Amino acid sequence: MIRTAAICLVLMAGQGAAQNLTLPSGARLVSDRTSELDSYELPIGPFADGAVPAREVEGKVERFTWRLQSGSSTTLQLLAPLRDQIEAQGYEILLDCESRVCGGFDFRFGTEVVPTPDMYVAIQDYRFLSAIRGGEVVSLLVSRNPPDGYVQLIRVTPVGAEAPPPLVIEDTVTPPADLLAGLEQNGHVILDDLHFRTGEMTLGEGPFSSLELIAEFLAKNPETRLALVGHTDDTGALDANISVSTGRAQAVRARLIEAHGVAADRLEARGIGYLAPLTSNATPEGRDLNRRVEAVLLVN
Repeated sequence: MIRTAAICLVLMAGQGAAQNLTLPSGARLVSDRTSELDSYELPIGPFADGAVPAREVEGKVERFTWRLQSGSSTTLQLLAPLRDQIEAQGYEILLDCESRVCGGFDFRFGTEVVPTPDMYVAIQDYRFLSAIRGGEVVSLLVSRNPPDGYVQLIRVTPVGAEAPPPLVIEDTVTPPADLLAGLEQNGHVILDDLHFRTGEMTLGEGPFSSLELIAEFLAKNPETRLALVGHTDDTGALDANISVSTGRAQAVRARLIEAHGVAADRLEARGIGYLAPLTSNATPEGRDLNRRVEAVLLVN
């Protein structure tokens, strides 16, 4: 059984006890913006009379965003497990609404949202939740841009309160086999939990569940070979983008060989720059989707 890192946000419960808010398997932390002393306008009602009703709170403000494979999941299916965890930890829900009830466009642009590409919000397909426990407040914003889902969590700890534990990683979750099913059915799949710094070719430390699954798949199918293909958005010259995409594919190949024991002759690495986009490069969200590494089955 392959086990991969579950991303947990540790919330403080009564008497200083800690409780984990566990994100879905495969969620990748995209941004962490922490202000030691700041204010946040916590939405407490749907858009009405030209504004979003809000409660100003001050303290340590932490803003996290995650991206995950949503597949056919609805925004409610993404939000509901997180809401259940928050309620189980003693929070009082102040606002829980879907896009239309929240106020659609007006609510979206009347409340704080981490900028794209770190957070994506579809105006007609999002859900918002705010909650309070003592002096601590949290808000959740969930949306989709298939095949990806996005989660934003803002937490405020009041001045003078015990500092909450940081974001932690726990090795407790078994990843879904959707990636391998897609590889076998379609002949290629996006390795969408990989992380590279913008413009760089060095692969993040991981662990990456997609690479664990790929290594297991190759071990079970000894006659199979794969091509790792890097892609970019259309920013910059084609030659430069081919160089970056090739370097990233090679970095993934090296990780599979060095960290997962895959034989070198079973993996190829190529980069094609911006020549095969998934979607338009006209928006930040589209460019983010187009920057990727895919695994492609090779016929022997």
